[in-house]
Amino acid sequence: MELNVARVETESDDALPYSIEAEQLLLGAILGNNEIYDKVADMLNSEHFYDPVHSRIYELSGSRINNGNLASPITLKAFLEDDPGLRELGGASYLAKLAGSAISTYAARDYAQMIHDMAIRRALISLGHEISDKASKADIDSGPNEQIVDAEQKLYRLSEQGQSETGFKTFLRAATDAVQMANSAYKRDGKLIGISTGLTDLDRKLGGLHKSDLLIIAGRPSMGKTSLACNIAFSVARSYKRGILSDGTEGAVEGGIVGFFSLEMNAPQLAVRILSDASGVPSHQVRQGDMTESEFRDFVQAARTLEACPLNIDDTPALTIMEISARARRLKRSHGLDALFVDYLQLIRPVSSKDSRVNEVSEITQGLKAIAKELDIPVVALSQLSRQVENRDDKRPQLSDLRESGSIEQDSDVVMFVFREEYYAEREQPSEDAGEEKIAKWKERMERLSNKAELIIGKQRHGPIGTVNLSFEGKFTRFGNLAQPWQRNGENF
Repeated sequence: MELNVARVETESDDALPYSIEAEQLLLGAILGNNEIYDKVADMLNSEHFYDPVHSRIYELSGSRINNGNLASPITLKAFLEDDPGLRELGGASYLAKLAGSAISTYAARDYAQMIHDMAIRRALISLGHEISDKASKADIDSGPNEQIVDAEQKLYRLSEQGQSETGFKTFLRAATDAVQMANSAYKRDGKLIGISTGLTDLDRKLGGLHKSDLLIIAGRPSMGKTSLACNIAFSVARSYKRGILSDGTEGAVEGGIVGFFSLEMNAPQLAVRILSDASGVPSHQVRQGDMTESEFRDFVQAARTLEACPLNIDDTPALTIMEISARARRLKRSHGLDALFVDYLQLIRPVSSKDSRVNEVSEITQGLKAIAKELDIPVVALSQLSRQVENRDDKRPQLSDLRESGSIEQDSDVVMFVFREEYYAEREQPSEDAGEEKIAKWKERMERLSNKAELIIGKQRHGPIGTVNLSFEGKFTRFGNLAQPWQRNGENF
């Protein structure tokens, strides 16, 4: 049967493409042979149907088929007999008519592709009207640059998800997604759900870096925030492996492609830290040029080995949250993106000057969380702590120490504090005339704290809080796994 593209005129005299006939034939094929649904479900969802009644029939059919139940005119009748839209079309008899229109199995994907493509074209037309309307109006709060970024964002969503706005989701669809997520986690048999950080004890606490999460790493200057972020980012990029995912699509099966916004340090400085870790050459020696020929060869060899490492660095200073969002989208579209790091939060410029710094930071944290959700990736942002930490005897940070803590704490899924007591103990070294006992106690304390760090999880929306003990090698600016007593004794854990 030859299909013609039906059209409906809008108020602006533009035509929206759709085909009621294609929707009818595909639904009829599914109701006659439920196996056809599995052939089209990967490319078509209920929002792609133009007719709302067809959309509801497709969603209900998919739900029943996924649960191992039959989807037929008789089984759907009980769920749709009170549907006012279906009653207008003839009620249960309409379902029977659908099932009576037969198409060959091999043609199903062609019809599904047609329905999908028309839905995308309708969304493009709608988005074009929206862009045109906004551009024709002089809006003080939305200049041309902001409008371009907004349009790019919506076009990206359209290209990635097949629709510019998802709108409301039925609980049926949300519950189905939740069951699929639980099933995926169950099949891992206790393995990480998220991306590994490379730090074993931290992975146990967090379950790795989870998609759509905003994670904050906070600390006072010299605690090692940037070093920790570099270590995790490098570990993720270095372990990147591409393959077939559980849903049949291609992507990162281990590690991931990393984007790193370095608003404080330039790209070469950041690369020195990473290559110092990889080569075993202290970073201060690299900066000073104080290397032996052998150390220099090791450093160059590390650079050659890692030149294909999917770690992408953007060191443009003073970016706005909208610019960061736009650049992250471009990176994902052109090369892929599995995790994003931002160093650091307080250096991001607000889009417009607010009446208070608290409101500006709130705009930034909300923007970072929006990036995590939109791109479906973990976003790790660094944050400074206020000076009030220095005024306490116990200098371990807490949530109230976050600068503009209200929005940072509220919008984040995980908040972690880097704390190295060794840093403070070094600055409490007693003078030579303080007495042997006091000097001995200080040396004992320094020995106990040497090369150790704490990562304090102050907030975790989906898991426990607590402290993770790490090793820290200052000359390589490297955090690592700290051997526990039972591990040092050769016991399993």
